[in-house]
Amino acid sequence: MTQVGDEILQRVFWIDRELLKNYADASGDQNPIHQDETFAKSVGLPDVIAHGMLTMALAGKFVSDWAGGAVAIKEFSTRFIKPVIVPAGKQVDLTISATVTEVEGSKVRLSVTATSDGVKVLGMTKALVVKS
Repeated sequence: MTQVGDEILQRVFWIDRELLKNYADASGDQNPIHQDETFAKSVGLPDVIAHGMLTMALAGKFVSDWAGGAVAIKEFSTRFIKPVIVPAGKQVDLTISATVTEVEGSKVRLSVTATSDGVKVLGMTKALVVKS
């Protein structure tokens, strides 16, 4: 039985340049800040950064997996607050966790936390799911 205050076991997604390339190809978002280190640094970024929508999608996958499928998600929202920095030749973590904030029948509200290298990258991330 899900109760207010329950913590959902965190999950770590690993992000590397290969994933960024694959995501860029699938999404059509070929912005060079996600693939070209020289360009990313020329516009003031510390390195290549992950697509914000990729970061959000992985947080959504975390919720979907817990809820039993995407159809269970009725609301999902977030704010992008810091980029996920992806240096060449490295995998970086995207660590997602959640806490149950409200339970009303089969409806469960979650507060989701997303960090990378200990830095919060998504803010005010919330989800409403219907658990069967």
